[in-house]
Amino acid sequence: MTEKIKSKFSFQADWQRNLVVLWFGCFMTGVGSSLITPFISLYVSSLGHFSKTELNLWSGAIFAASFVVLAIVSPLWGKLADEKGRKLMLLRASLGMAITITLMAYVTAAWQLLLLRMLLGAFSGFISNSMALMASSSPKEKSGRVMSVLTTGSVAGTLIGPLIGGVLVAWVGYRHVFNVTGVIMFLVFLLALFFVKENFTPVKKDQVAQGFKQVFSLFSHPAVIWGMFLTTMITQMTNQSINPVLSLYVRELMHYQGNITLMAGIIAAAPGLVTLVVAPQLGRLGDRIGQKKILGAGLFFSMVVFAATAFSQSVTFLLIMRFLVGVSDAAILPSVQAILAKEAPRQVTGRIFSYNQSAQAIGAFAGPLLGSVIAGFIDYRYVFVASSILVIINLFNYFTHTGGLKSRALWS
Repeated sequence: MTEKIKSKFSFQADWQRNLVVLWFGCFMTGVGSSLITPFISLYVSSLGHFSKTELNLWSGAIFAASFVVLAIVSPLWGKLADEKGRKLMLLRASLGMAITITLMAYVTAAWQLLLLRMLLGAFSGFISNSMALMASSSPKEKSGRVMSVLTTGSVAGTLIGPLIGGVLVAWVGYRHVFNVTGVIMFLVFLLALFFVKENFTPVKKDQVAQGFKQVFSLFSHPAVIWGMFLTTMITQMTNQSINPVLSLYVRELMHYQGNITLMAGIIAAAPGLVTLVVAPQLGRLGDRIGQKKILGAGLFFSMVVFAATAFSQSVTFLLIMRFLVGVSDAAILPSVQAILAKEAPRQVTGRIFSYNQSAQAIGAFAGPLLGSVIAGFIDYRYVFVASSILVIINLFNYFTHTGGLKSRALWS
């Protein structure tokens, strides 16, 4: 059976087959990391008797744990990927996630779930290593399209994950959701094992760049790479900042009437839906006209959209603005990935994408915290004002870190 399936991919180049398999892997990784979101507090409450304050603290800690650990360990896995190969890291990540998520079905206390969420962050890295593998194996002139396609996989998974989680909870209960996800992640492991091909030549340990200084000495323009990391972190902060209080803001705009939960879910999903559709087109356009133009346009558009969102007077206007956020994400996120793919020397590709994943995890952790504080002490709409200010900082970062590269074909 395996040979029959393999034959279906025989007409494709290795990198094209890899792209198909890794898209599905990124999609399922996004699902696995986000399906707990709708019911994390409810699941925690079933593990003991907690006061309201205790429940909120446990839920927040459990939700954030994987991001904090991911930000710390990702560079370590990236270094190992450059030494041993990216496919090995794909297998490590997918199998580790399969085991860890499955074990979440059998916890009996909140501290056990917290520990497993930390392990989930420690085993993560499938998406960053997929990016690194495709960056090192696909044609450079197609980097924009390739990175856009992979981005749609992770975005779609993260978008659909909460929906799948909610449906499965209603159907089979909390615990079996983790069993189902674990099985799917094991399927991702098998697909990566049998169908992903990497032409990797091991590098002797003493020849591998050690530490940040040596890694960045390999770049002719290291400021560009640092600029992309900052762009990723700020973009994640602005995207995630409203999430903790989105349903409360929607309730206020709807004047406490109507199906608030449904509308909040639609608005939460809106950016991802648009990114899923638009990102491949903008990726192809970036390959033709230059990623710098797409990235700059996306940042400017993002600033305008967040500023306009602060003036929302109706849920319809908020929904439209969130759709437009998806357009800016479709321009920003794949452009960053494509730029890193084109700039990174092959011997440090794994670390560069792992560093970027660390930046993403920091933004995913800091954004909701910032949004909650602003909404709690000022007002919901000022979350969008703060997001707009962050994008202005991102634009300043864009001009200061890429301005000297106008003559290069990549940035034309």
